[in-house]
Amino acid sequence: MTKISFIVVAYNAAQSLDALLGDLLSQTIAPEQLEALLVDSASTDDTAQIMRRFAARAPFEVKLLENPKRWLASGINVALRAATGDAVIRLDAHARMPKDFLQKNLDALARGEDIVGGSVCGAPPETAWEAVTRALDTSRFCGGAAPFRNGGEARYVDTLAYALYRREVYDRVGLYDECLRRTEDNDMHYRMRKAGYRFYFSPDIVSWHAARKTLRGQLSQKWGNGYWIGRTMRIQPRCFAPRHLVPALFVLALIVLALLCPLSPLPLAAMLLLYGALDVLYAAKAALEAPCGKLLTFICLPFLFPVVHIVYGTGTLCGLLTGKAESHA
Repeated sequence: MTKISFIVVAYNAAQSLDALLGDLLSQTIAPEQLEALLVDSASTDDTAQIMRRFAARAPFEVKLLENPKRWLASGINVALRAATGDAVIRLDAHARMPKDFLQKNLDALARGEDIVGGSVCGAPPETAWEAVTRALDTSRFCGGAAPFRNGGEARYVDTLAYALYRREVYDRVGLYDECLRRTEDNDMHYRMRKAGYRFYFSPDIVSWHAARKTLRGQLSQKWGNGYWIGRTMRIQPRCFAPRHLVPALFVLALIVLALLCPLSPLPLAAMLLLYGALDVLYAAKAALEAPCGKLLTFICLPFLFPVVHIVYGTGTLCGLLTGKAESHA
């Protein structure tokens, strides 16, 4: 039997952690096939208490670990050093999974793959506003361009989220680069691809990801993601796909074409016209697909899409131009 080391690194996740741990208790695999490694990153809420309560009632081994550095990469490394499973998987504290999630990952692994995963869908919204923030995370026009966001047939892809890895993959490639704050997976997956490993996408595997519920939280996340893409470009530029750089190129195009307006405003007008058409088109698509709040989604997204693109792209440019390019890998 393959034993899974299930990792959760959490910081102030009291509002969502209980639900994920409840999903873990409901998994269909045998308890002896599972160990949980719960890493608290110096939380100031009830996260640590929730972890302790879970450890007291779980029918499998639970290791409670601490991540005083607080950053995700260092927390994952803490867990990897303590893990004893044949395979490793990590989910965010605000993720959810069906009861057959781990079994379906094991089934895919049993077909001879080294890294497997599936679709990560937006969590069902409970309010109209949550439908809007969910669309900002899942629309291909904004945050959902990665292959694991868009389903499709079984195939090899360039990256996965919430993937299951054979332990030997980490033993060969090494631990996460702790100088990276948001892009540790991009760097790690590049190193895995470089070592010859492939990422197998199975459409049978599904999990859910809850989007940040406030606009401030969304923009803070997008800025941070963009910024660390810029910083990481100076360390390991080949770890990113072209889609990661589109917002920065959009911001650069806006700046350059605005400066050229005295010569001719037509290029800027043409770009804005094309962008506006795509903006409304994808807003309409997201509204039609929204399980609730369709009207609010259609009204808000044409204004929020460009805001997110500019914030993300500006973050990337700032990351490229500021900070030290260091790697601790």
